Amino acid sequence: MLFGFSIKDLIDILLVALMLFYFYKLMKESGSLNLFLGIFVFLITWILVSRILDMRLLGGIMDTLVSVGALALIVLFQDEIRRFLREVGSQHRVRRILDFFTKKNEEKIDHAEMMPIVMACMNMSKRKEGALIVIEQGVKLGEIIKTGETINADINQLLIENIFFKNSPLHDGAMIICQKRIVAAGCLLPVSHSMDIPKSMGLRHRAALGVSQETDAIAVVVSEETGAITVAHRGTLHRRLTAEQLEKLLFELE
Repeated sequence: MLFGFSIKDLIDILLVALMLFYFYKLMKESGSLNLFLGIFVFLITWILVSRILDMRLLGGIMDTLVSVGALALIVLFQDEIRRFLREVGSQHRVRRILDFFTKKNEEKIDHAEMMPIVMACMNMSKRKEGALIVIEQGVKLGEIIKTGETINADINQLLIENIFFKNSPLHDGAMIICQKRIVAAGCLLPVSHSMDIPKSMGLRHRAALGVSQETDAIAVVVSEETGAITVAHRGTLHRRLTAEQLEKLLFELE
């Protein structure tokens, strides 16, 4: 211990800094950065007035605002808080610990079952037919599946292409694949409000990025305007993929 400063205090400061950094990222991606900075300045002022300068009257007023404001912030930032907790729960290390205790044995899609997805995407890319395919990983997509139409079929190239055919009633939604099956189509996904998405990308790309930010799912997008293939995973977009790159990336992420 040096001048009353211990290792525990250092760990405390690092954990608070890490928490603030994650909230900063979430606010920046959701377009609420100015609001976050305003709250941060208010908290610094509160600590200065109440704890350092010991101004009783002003400190008492600010203490009351902080106690009431804490509940208001939970309501105001409920989506960001929920997303933060989802990101923590979907981390690889956390999932491994959970799988160890639950002894869960998930079925992974093998090469023969993945190739129909790759080939369908390549054919739709050539014809510039828009598509959005989501492959479930550790985080279950039950609530998203309920928003679409039940399919429950084997992974089939022609079925995928027919569902995303321009005149198909299900072509605007997302297809969900889990447990080696096409379980649903026409599903609604959470849309990302990140400001970093290029303006050339449309709603399908925002939906793919949104589901990849809230879960550990893999989302494959075929652009209706350009035919370009994009994969979204854990909040990252892998753009303009060839057939070989798509195949390799899907197996690396699985």
